[in-house]
Amino acid sequence: MEKIIIDGGNALHGQVSISGMKNAATPIIFACIAVDDVCVIENLPRINDVEIALNLVKSVGGKVRFLTETSVEIDTRGVEPVSAPCELVRKIRGSYYLIGAMLARFGRAMVALPGGCDIGARPIDQHIKAFEALGASVMLDSSFIEARTETGLCGNHIYFDCVTVGGTINAILAAVKAKGQTVIENAAREPHVVDVANFLNYCGANISGAGTGTVKIRGVERLSGCTYAVIPDMIEAGTFMMAAAATGGRLYIRGVIPKHLEATSAKMIEMGVSVEEMDDAVLVTRKGPLSPVNIKTLPYPGFPTDMNPQVAVLLCLASGVSRLSETVYENRFRYTEELRRMGAHIQVERNTAVITGTDVLHGASVRAVDLRAGAAMVIAGLAAEGRTVIDDIFHMERGYVDMVGKIRSVGGNIRKIAIPASYDKEDFENGGSHERDQRF
Repeated sequence: MEKIIIDGGNALHGQVSISGMKNAATPIIFACIAVDDVCVIENLPRINDVEIALNLVKSVGGKVRFLTETSVEIDTRGVEPVSAPCELVRKIRGSYYLIGAMLARFGRAMVALPGGCDIGARPIDQHIKAFEALGASVMLDSSFIEARTETGLCGNHIYFDCVTVGGTINAILAAVKAKGQTVIENAAREPHVVDVANFLNYCGANISGAGTGTVKIRGVERLSGCTYAVIPDMIEAGTFMMAAAATGGRLYIRGVIPKHLEATSAKMIEMGVSVEEMDDAVLVTRKGPLSPVNIKTLPYPGFPTDMNPQVAVLLCLASGVSRLSETVYENRFRYTEELRRMGAHIQVERNTAVITGTDVLHGASVRAVDLRAGAAMVIAGLAAEGRTVIDDIFHMERGYVDMVGKIRSVGGNIRKIAIPASYDKEDFENGGSHERDQRF
C-alpha cells in the first residue's frame, strides 16, 4: 500500500521541467499500428498509461524498445488483427484508439470496452458514428466493440453531435488510409488532436485543418515510419502553475507551449497571480491575496476540464465567493468531499460548485478519487497547515511523471511511502515511525 505524505506550509521556489503530454502520447502510440513501420517517439512521459499502451501494442505483435528514458522505438510491422487482452484494455481510456488504428490497417478490429477514471459518462457513440460513416459495420455489447468492413473504408462526411476529442482522433486514425476524402465537422480542437495529426502527416498522411472545427483527411495507400517528439503536457504545466500560486511561491516552468496555457493563465491573472510568458516557459509568482473568480470548463480553447480540481484549490483560498461550473463530465466534483475534510467551504449545486474562500486549509487524510483530483489533493496539502496523507495515489501515477520528485526539487515537503499491512493509523498520521520511504 502506497501513500503520499505532505507536511504543508512551504512555498515552492525554483524551476521545473514539464514532460510529454499523456493525452497525445497514448493515441500516437496506437497510431503506430496504422503506420505499419518503425517509428521513434521522443519526449514520451514514463507513466502508467503510456506503459499500458506500449504493452497493448506488444500484445498484438508489435515490438517496443526504449532508446532512452523518454524515447522509444515502436515496430508494428508484425502486428496482427487480434483482440488485445481485456485486462490491459480496461485499464486505460485511450485503448479505444486501437479500433481506429486496426480499422485503418486491417479493415477490422475487436476491442474490449475501455477503462479510465470514473468522472462521468463517456460514451463512444460518436466514435461508432464515425466508423459507420466510413463504411464499417459496428457491433457493440456490454463488453466488446467489433468493427469491420469487407470492401475497405471510404471517405465520407462526418458531423459530430458534440465536440469529442477521442472521437475526433479515432475518426482521423480510421480515415487516414480510407479511399477518397473524409471531412470531419464539429471536430475537437485540442492540442493533442493537432499532435496526432502532425505525427501522421510526418508519416505521409494528408491531413489538414487539425486544430480547427473542420478536419479534412485525404486517404493515402501507405504510411512510413518517422521520428517524432510528443508535445509538452499542458495539464501538468497547469498543475504546477496552480501549486506555485497556492503556496505563495515563484516557479519557472520550462518546456511548455504558452499558447496552450492561455485559458489557465488568464484565470490565474484574474485572481491576482503574476504569469509571465517566455518562448517555451512561464514564470508564475504570487505575492498577494487571491481574488474570487467564476470559471466554466469548456472544450479547448476554453478552460480545461482537467484543470477543474486543481483550480478549485485556489478558489478555496481566495478572499470571497467563486463559482466553478463543469460542462464536460458530470462526476468531476467527487473530489470536493475530500477538500471539505481539509476545511474547504464548497457546496455543489448540480454542475456548479459554489466555493467560499477560507484563510487556511488544514492537513487531513484524503483520497485521490481520480487522476486530476489526486493532483488537487497534492496542491491542497502543500498549501495547508499540518500533515496531509493521500491514499489511492495510483490514479496520479497514470498521468504525472515523478510528481513527488519534481515537487521536492522546488521545496515541497512531500514523500511517497509504503505502508505495512498493519499499522497504527493515528500514530502514522501524527508522524509516527511506521512508514518506510520508497523510491520516487
